[in-house]
Amino acid sequence: MAELSYLTIWQVQSELIAGKLSCESLVNDYLAKIEASKHLNAFLEVFTEGALQRARLLDKKLKNGEPTGKLFGVVIAIKDNICYKGHKVSAGSKILEGFTSLFDSTVVERLLADDAIIIGRTNCDEFAMGSSNENSAYGNVLNAADNTRVPGGSSGGSAVAVQAGLCQVSLGSDTGGSIRQPASFCGVVGLKPTYGRVSRYGLIAYASSFDQIGPFTHSVEDAALIMEVISGKDNYDSTSSSQKVGTYSSSLDFEKKAKIAIFPTTLASEGLHPEVKEAVEGLIADLKTEGHTIGEIDFAFLDHLIATYYVLSTAEASSNLARFDGVHYGYRSKEAHEMEEVYKKSRTEGFGKEVKNRIILGTFVLSSGYYDAYYSRAQKVRRILTDKIRAIFKEYDFIIMPTSPTVAFKFGEKTDNPVEMYLADIYTVLANLTGIPAISLPLSEDKQGLPIGVQVLADKFHETDLLAFSEKLMQLSSV
Repeated sequence: MAELSYLTIWQVQSELIAGKLSCESLVNDYLAKIEASKHLNAFLEVFTEGALQRARLLDKKLKNGEPTGKLFGVVIAIKDNICYKGHKVSAGSKILEGFTSLFDSTVVERLLADDAIIIGRTNCDEFAMGSSNENSAYGNVLNAADNTRVPGGSSGGSAVAVQAGLCQVSLGSDTGGSIRQPASFCGVVGLKPTYGRVSRYGLIAYASSFDQIGPFTHSVEDAALIMEVISGKDNYDSTSSSQKVGTYSSSLDFEKKAKIAIFPTTLASEGLHPEVKEAVEGLIADLKTEGHTIGEIDFAFLDHLIATYYVLSTAEASSNLARFDGVHYGYRSKEAHEMEEVYKKSRTEGFGKEVKNRIILGTFVLSSGYYDAYYSRAQKVRRILTDKIRAIFKEYDFIIMPTSPTVAFKFGEKTDNPVEMYLADIYTVLANLTGIPAISLPLSEDKQGLPIGVQVLADKFHETDLLAFSEKLMQLSSV
């Protein structure tokens, strides 16, 4: 039998139902791997007793012949910005030190209702702000493929947890690429759903009009099943969509010939690593051989994406993070004695450098005299981008581009140059700005064996087609 970590959900469940494996032994196996991989710093907390207790309950449920859920026995880790009742959540920040969630996020509620086992919370860039996982208050997460390299961010811990076989599935959040970029760096599947497809209730907000929760998995099949469970309307989130959720996991056959758009500007970008370019071009050549139609689209907005994204996302962050003040809960400065000092010192000491930078930037672009020059203009650009993407999808089924300009870079390589770090998101922010779904697929490696992800984007709420085509691409890359 293959190593448990890399079996699909269906394969593990077959072992459980056949009695060859128990939920308790499965959890113990993952706990041992987590302990042996502590140096990766992927987990901030492991829910050892809770996971084992739940595993025993599920074993008893199966033994008694009771109906089981779609995710029966699936061991899942959640990013440290997703609330789980009775468990700590810190968003990787000192400002939320010691805070315990009073309620379940909707995604957690749905996972548990379908018999999943949540094994722990994973490390991340503070408040999901970062592209390398170097901004966590609790230390760097190491890439399991090369411990000298970053895992990507902000959901680096969730990506590494799946990459290193420390759980079967994990959840992350994607504001500007925070699922897809670490998925690319770690060689796993990472999906950002359509905005509104998955409820954000119980997700600690970074930028509310961008954030989406999505899965990290080893296979498209597993991602499809997770999406079936966590998607759908939620009365606690007014931005969640009431559009019908597809039967994603049973709709993975893609028989037709696709019409695929590519943007030549994305492949001509100066910062694009030659081996990443080669991987994308190789895939495009294979698709042409398979009979799919490839169309080149003049996309003149590539240079405007990062500026637009950071103006809008930091403005929303400035507003969202105002609630963390050292008064209600979390970290409070011991040096503060008066009310004004409580606010100033607690926020100064509690927030990390990157978060403070983004709060300041967001406050600036929203300030009187600069609102029209920055925020208002960025909103207009966002509208133009949305209209352009809508027009493209009237003619094409998918867009293909790199997930990231490079493979995983070394720790410290970009920390002294914020602009270069922000440019790591140049290919991922488009999906968040326009609200469309996008997936990173581990379709190649460079000469050093480092993973290269290729990104596929689809029209809003076309996850069924996106997942089916992604499965086709995974099969094509394995030939």
